[in-house]
Amino acid sequence: MLIFESLRNVFRISELRKRIFFTIGMLVVFRLGSHIPLPEVNPKALEGFQEQAKGILGGVFEMAQIFTGGGLGNIAIFGLGIMPYITASIIMQLMTKVSPTLEAMAKEGPSGQRKISQYTRWLTIPICVLQSIMFIKQIAPVTVEVETSGGGKEMAGLLLSTGFATLAMAVLALTAGAMFIMWLGEQISEYGIGNGASVLIMSGIVARIVPVMGGMIQQRTDVDRILIVLVIFVGAIVGSVFITQAQRRIPLQHAKHFRGGRMYGGGGRNYLPLKVNTSGVMPVIFASSLLIVPQILALIPGLQWIQTSLVPGTFLYSVLYIGMIIFFAYFWTYMFYQPQEIANNLKEYGSFLPGIRPGEHTAAYIHGILSRITLVGALFLCTIALLPDLVAYSMDLTRALTGFLGGTGILIIVGVCLDLVNKIESYLLLHHYKGFTGSGRTRGRR
Repeated sequence: MLIFESLRNVFRISELRKRIFFTIGMLVVFRLGSHIPLPEVNPKALEGFQEQAKGILGGVFEMAQIFTGGGLGNIAIFGLGIMPYITASIIMQLMTKVSPTLEAMAKEGPSGQRKISQYTRWLTIPICVLQSIMFIKQIAPVTVEVETSGGGKEMAGLLLSTGFATLAMAVLALTAGAMFIMWLGEQISEYGIGNGASVLIMSGIVARIVPVMGGMIQQRTDVDRILIVLVIFVGAIVGSVFITQAQRRIPLQHAKHFRGGRMYGGGGRNYLPLKVNTSGVMPVIFASSLLIVPQILALIPGLQWIQTSLVPGTFLYSVLYIGMIIFFAYFWTYMFYQPQEIANNLKEYGSFLPGIRPGEHTAAYIHGILSRITLVGALFLCTIALLPDLVAYSMDLTRALTGFLGGTGILIIVGVCLDLVNKIESYLLLHHYKGFTGSGRTRGRR
């Protein structure tokens, strides 16, 4: 079959083979670090802590577990995961659009991008320290019921010591672990395959699928319900691939130029591709992050009513979730794809849309198309984000067991896998092999 022949060809290319094995090695290091606990952590209290955190924090803890690959629940040295670096990257991306200095720097080419990358690394450090302090401050007073050697029960602290030296060492270890993960991601991007940060996040999400399926089996879930969940999971993946690759291609016409008796431009079929899901997974991440804030505030005495009002799966929570996803889908799209800027670039390079006057008319035309396809992409994101709640409610399963069916997890998995496939295909075509699809390019990437 074509797919098996393509896989054989992948390992025939020396450079690609080395990059794949290097990436696998870095992922092994990442997964090992997610299971090495911090110093002075009571190993007997870890399991009880995870159950207690699920009961108190609910969706906050589950989301943290997804993005840290279980490292946070294990109170591991990689407990913060790659999220401090992702947070710094998002802040720098937004600041690039707000600050004229950073915007000019981004347009300088590779040298400007290297400076922005360096600023992102510096910004990651204070974010790591702040998150480490907040995390250690929350777990320091925690006590968990554990079994004694005589078979009885007693309350034990999650940390064996709560002295200043112990807490400072834990903060330092978490910060160092997060910075090391950032370095792992950069090494994968440089010497491996794919975007390092995205690959690390995907590995953590995939690692959570096995415990989830094990939990369904332990709860003695019916086989037919397990099969239905798997079918829904596959269907969600297929839908995510379709929407991620979907484009609205606007025909382009180039002005003709005569130089030296020859005509340049004006011929061939050219298109301006606008992705249906331009904003990617960012609207779901932003909406989920904002809805976590009320749940954190509910931990303050006297504000418990907030947590009872905004329980995942309720009508009010779902309405707020959908509204935020749609808002952030438009916000992110128009932040990075400004119709007026696109129209000016087309006019500058002598390109135009057939039947549309350059300038303001072109910008208005692109704006109309972009607003419509963004709505389609946003509604799809809403469906994927609410899919776990719908399945949990209709099949009488817990949210923790159906959480991997949708939301940020499945969108990240699909996006990273498509990116990996396209990068591997480019290597195959460069060495005169056929791609995975046989045509040498993935649909939607024309």
